[in-house]
Order: sequence, then C-alpha cells, then structure tokens
Amino acid sequence: MKNTRQKKILEIIGKSPVYTQDELQNALMKYGFNVTQSTVSRDIRELKLVKSHDTSGNYCYVAPKQYASETSVEFKQIMLQSVKSVDYAMNDIVIKCLTGMAQSVCVALEAEFDEVMLGSIAGDDTVLLITRTEQDAHWLCEKIKEML
Repeated sequence: MKNTRQKKILEIIGKSPVYTQDELQNALMKYGFNVTQSTVSRDIRELKLVKSHDTSGNYCYVAPKQYASETSVEFKQIMLQSVKSVDYAMNDIVIKCLTGMAQSVCVALEAEFDEVMLGSIAGDDTVLLITRTEQDAHWLCEKIKEML
C-alpha cells in the first residue's frame, strides 16, 4: 500500500503543481487513499520531495531529478540482464526470465507500470502480469519489448 501511495504522490506532483501537504492529502483521498497529514509528511520525507518554484514563482513540491533517473537506469538494467521473452494473450502478459530473476523483474515492472496492472505473480523464471483489458496488455507488452 505504501509503495502504491508513494508512486501516486509522484504521479500527482508530476501532473500539476501541489503547494501544500493539505492539497496533497486531498488529492490522495480523491484516489481512494485515506491518509492523515502525518502519513503525507512521512511520505514527503521518504520520497525526498523538495519545494521548488513553479512558473509563477510559487513554491510547490517536486521530486529530485536523480530519483527518476536512478530508478529508470536500475529498471532498464534489470530488464536487459534478466528477460528472455515477453508475450501476451488476452489481458495476461507472460515474461520468461533467467532462472531466479523473475521476482526482481516483477518488482521493477510494478514500480514502473503499476497503474496499468491489476496484479502480478512471480515464480522462479516466469512473471505473470494481469491487466484490465487486452489493449492494456498489448501496450504494456510493446513497452517492455521496446526496452529489450
């Protein structure tokens, strides 16, 4: 729940300026996260969000630049070094990995594409991703293949 909430926070502040913790709390509640101000404050600290000037000169929350780039680099490395094949049928995606790497690939995919997935299961060498629609599965499968 915490990872999903923190990912949503990054998404919220990435889409539009958020000026106060209260605004962030209200935005999270709109997405179904029943959070307190102290939880929002803790998430801000853990995500290392900072306040920076927006185009109007007002202070708003932003994620540090290195956070996005480090996550992206790590994700690509895991995918490149671990994934053997990717395919989908209906709304399910099956990813074949090197032995012992499926769980790492699954965690990386959840961090990057959680909003498209209903759920995921990782074995030793296989990851199963479940999406809402066949179109979502096709889109996600293509995104993963592009990385490889």
